[in-house]
Amino acid sequence: MEYMKNKGAEQGPKEEKSIFVEYLGSSPYIKVLDFLIQGQEFDYSMTEVARGAGVGWSAFTKIWELLLEKEIIIPTRIIGNAKLFKLNKRNPFVARLIKFDWELTKLETEKITKMSLVEA
Repeated sequence: MEYMKNKGAEQGPKEEKSIFVEYLGSSPYIKVLDFLIQGQEFDYSMTEVARGAGVGWSAFTKIWELLLEKEIIIPTRIIGNAKLFKLNKRNPFVARLIKFDWELTKLETEKITKMSLVEA
C-alpha cells in the first residue's frame, strides 16, 4: 500500500488518502490513527505525528490525550526535550485495528486486480 505523508498540504497539492481513511473518513482522529498504523515500527514526537497526519495542533492535543488514556500509544524514549511515542501493538484494540487495516488493504488490492484482469 502506498502512503503519502501530508507534507506541504498547505501549498495546495491534493492529499492522497490511504484506504483506511477512505473507508473511515478523514476526521483528525482517524488521520492520526492512520499515520501511527502506517509508521507502527517507529516512534515519533507529538509534533511529528500532528504534521505527518495533517492535523491542527488544537484538535491533535485532544486526540493525543485520549490515545494516551486508552493506551493506544505508549512513551518509548526521550531525546533532548522531545518525548517519543509509539503505537502500542500489545493493546488488543490496536492489534485488531492493524489487522483491520491490513484486511481493508487486501480487499481493495483484490478489487484492483480483478478490474485489471477484466480490462485486459
